[in-house]
Amino acid sequence: MKERILTGWTLTRVLYLVMGSYIVAQSVLDQQWVGILLGGYFAAMGLFSFGCAAGNCGVGNYSEGQKNQGSANFEEVAFEEVKPK
Repeated sequence: MKERILTGWTLTRVLYLVMGSYIVAQSVLDQQWVGILLGGYFAAMGLFSFGCAAGNCGVGNYSEGQKNQGSANFEEVAFEEVKPK
């Protein structure tokens, strides 16, 4: 856990941590207690590197070995034009 917190910092992780902390601070000052949960979630994503802060959103990260493991065989399809009568 210590290694995960101390290594692999990117700009995205820093932004998640800073913005999450800001949301928590503003929620406490405004006494909006639900905002603490929201800000805490984003701050935790940045601190512990999970979710989108770890780069796991969208398309997955695949190595070359994983790309070639698929068993799908793609063949070219021939199309025929159909004209109305």
